[in-house]
Amino acid sequence: MRLENKTAIVTGGASGVGAGIVRKFVAEGARVMIADINGDGAKKLADELGDMSIAQQVDVASGPSVETMMKAATSAFGQVDIVVNNAGITHLPNALEEISEEDFDRVLAVNAKSVYLSAKYIVPHMKANGSGVILNVASTAGVSPRPRLSWYNASKGWMITATKSMAVELAPAGIRVNAINPVAGETPLLKTFMGDDTPEIRAKFLSTIPIGRFSEPEDMGNAACFLCSDEASMITGVAMEVDGGRCI
Repeated sequence: MRLENKTAIVTGGASGVGAGIVRKFVAEGARVMIADINGDGAKKLADELGDMSIAQQVDVASGPSVETMMKAATSAFGQVDIVVNNAGITHLPNALEEISEEDFDRVLAVNAKSVYLSAKYIVPHMKANGSGVILNVASTAGVSPRPRLSWYNASKGWMITATKSMAVELAPAGIRVNAINPVAGETPLLKTFMGDDTPEIRAKFLSTIPIGRFSEPEDMGNAACFLCSDEASMITGVAMEVDGGRCI
């Protein structure tokens, strides 16, 4: 029960890594808002998990939508202790000059602007409480980029730098900010990363992961739980690689 009496918002919480984090947080005693653009998916998971979770539909790239989410969370919980910026997308693998402007704008809006918006609407609340934890789900792509995913890589590098900058600025206010860098895993985004899901492409991806397997949502849930718990009270500004050794 490492998160007992804590409250949390997890964006992109209806599936994949986000759902893994939600399940771990609830198992460890937190009350969790499952925030997702897929409102039905969020509600389905909340119904499964019971009284410790609530669902909220949100577009993390929209200021009014994020503001509504934060107001709903503070109304439901009274206080928000943890925000996990997990919602993210990528573009299909392609030469960097061939990625459409529309895809570029969408990737940066969901992966980067969302961090700005969540901070804009939750940091004042956390400052008033004198405490809080923000966790950004970045990627090994921001540390060791794969070719043909250039603008996705760049968006995750942005998240890592934002994490460190936020940590330095917010530490005196009692707010910790960290990131986790997942490697490719068994989530809805895997096929998009690979361009196609074939045994040959999977084998090529797996060959870059020394531990020899893709990540699972549970792996990210465990890492997120530690970084958001009081056990990590001396840790801020870290981008933890949860990647089976890929970035070595």
